[in-house]
Amino acid sequence: MRSARPGLAAALVASTVLLSQTGQAVTPQPDLIAVGTIPGNYEDFALQTAAPLENGIAGNLLGGMGSGLAYAGNNTFIAIPDRGPNAAPYNPAVDDTASYIPRFQTLHMSLAPSGNPTLPFTLTPMLTDTTLLSSESRLVYGNGAAAGLPDGAPALNAVDHTFYFSGRSDNFDPAKLSTSPRNGRFDPEGVRVSRDGRSVFITDEYGPFVYEFDRSSGRRVRVFQLPDAFAVSHVSSVGNDEINGNSSGRVANKGMEGLAITPDGRTIVGIMQSPLIQDGGGNATVTRIVAIDVESGRMRQFGYRLDSAKFTVSEILAVNDHVFLVDERDGKGLGDGSTAVQKKVYRIDLWGARDISNLTGEAALLPFAVGKTEFLDIVTALGSKGIPATSVPAKLEGMAFGPDVKMGSATKHTLFVSNDNDFTPDPANPNKWLVFAFDDDLLPGFEPQRIRDRDRDGGDDDRSR
Repeated sequence: MRSARPGLAAALVASTVLLSQTGQAVTPQPDLIAVGTIPGNYEDFALQTAAPLENGIAGNLLGGMGSGLAYAGNNTFIAIPDRGPNAAPYNPAVDDTASYIPRFQTLHMSLAPSGNPTLPFTLTPMLTDTTLLSSESRLVYGNGAAAGLPDGAPALNAVDHTFYFSGRSDNFDPAKLSTSPRNGRFDPEGVRVSRDGRSVFITDEYGPFVYEFDRSSGRRVRVFQLPDAFAVSHVSSVGNDEINGNSSGRVANKGMEGLAITPDGRTIVGIMQSPLIQDGGGNATVTRIVAIDVESGRMRQFGYRLDSAKFTVSEILAVNDHVFLVDERDGKGLGDGSTAVQKKVYRIDLWGARDISNLTGEAALLPFAVGKTEFLDIVTALGSKGIPATSVPAKLEGMAFGPDVKMGSATKHTLFVSNDNDFTPDPANPNKWLVFAFDDDLLPGFEPQRIRDRDRDGGDDDRSR
């Protein structure tokens, strides 16, 4: 991250101090203005992957695509599903995963006035493209013998003569750390678009990693390999075995979850879903943020303190070059058959924060965890619109700023929040996007990302301010 403007930094710090003294969150909070859905039983455009997977589910089921959400200019968004449909039990030896090919979906999101005072806009999401993710170099796939399955290489490899990534948990090299870039297994969780619009950066829970892909072809072009302290040395196709077999590294299925990119496109910032094992794992409250200089690959680490060890982080989103929003949540709500309690978005400021790269353990990290202030309580915001906590999606995982909208004579910024519906075809739990509106007073220093439109000779997108 580059140095912030002193005047802006001072104003933000003063605001944070005032809030901490009063003990009150920013009021009013962003307002829910629209909800859009796509049914979970639809199929995407990768028809060549439509054949049933090992678990019998279609390989191009259009679900789970709220794991990550990125703005791509104009009304275009990038949405990513995670490692594929694995909610239905079929083979515990691979954690019920299948050789689903990870991909990103390109969506056109249209906001139009609805005439409804409760939700004044209608959001119409439309799928426009599906891009499969692959590697130019050979990947390692499991042979499947121990699980009684065929090998984990996607069938499309033989057709396209390429090496596609796969969600199956046994696609790794057991002789290497979990951060080996040759591993074929991939569990995408966070996504952002590069400044020039030609690349997408995607985080991975299995490694953990941050990968850069060519946006047009879906080919991996760069690996940002995290330090060995984030890796596990005992790698297993069963998550619980990884947890029990390692004394350091990421907790299984709780790796690099969220991803941000600064408005200038120079820094990508990932956040771990939960603390590393050596920092206390699932019993601790300080998870790690990793800021990566895109040009040099240089990394710095910062600490984020969870409200409780029961909660996890799902997303991070850049407000400017040093202020970020963080999505912290429980796993309760729609899809879990329970009542949502914690779905909060906090504002943090990394200006002047201590680099914790050389520190280990919760006690060492706690004094240097960044401060945070509440920006949005989603359960409360939806409740004010008559949406009960039992209908708040359990897995709200993606966040992106979208195009500005006109509300009366005022221009408002928008925040899109997406859910991971775990590929369920249940019409009660579709792919869903919540749209919130806010003005400059609620988020001082907000700078929208400017992305060059690939189809307009490098011109910036037309997001109004």
